[in-house]
Amino acid sequence: MQFKKYTKQRNSIQGLRSFKDTLPKNIKKVINKKGHVYSETINNWKYIVGENLFKVCYPKSFKNSNKLGVSTLLINVKRGHEVELEYSRKDILEKLNNLFGYSVVEKIKLTNFDDEKIEPSKNDESSHNVTNHDYQKKIKSVKNEKIKKSLMKLSKVFKKK
Repeated sequence: MQFKKYTKQRNSIQGLRSFKDTLPKNIKKVINKKGHVYSETINNWKYIVGENLFKVCYPKSFKNSNKLGVSTLLINVKRGHEVELEYSRKDILEKLNNLFGYSVVEKIKLTNFDDEKIEPSKNDESSHNVTNHDYQKKIKSVKNEKIKKSLMKLSKVFKKK
């Protein structure tokens, strides 16, 4: 019996498909690009960097190795704490690689961010609601009063954050 070479389905037993074939294409791409490395890094970040550095930095992204470069972890650091993270760079690499059991990350890059919160001026009329004028019109056009009130409350909650 000959099989067609260019079919999307793989050989299966009694009509069952393999788990890999059942996943959506987007998820396959993430898994193939080692998306689990980034998620596991985020889950174990407090253990990896320690309590003090956990408050001032977080992993931003993970880039897998390819022909041109090595695998890199990009870390955002609060301005003024770069030196602390720079001194613990080797420990972080060692803990990451021990966590996965093999050399996952070869390089760490640091980027800065400011922790200052920008607060709107009190004279600004738009500070009452986060939503802009167009969305306020749409909210007011909703006929159900409960939904309308909940949407207005939601916009106020976003304003507080």
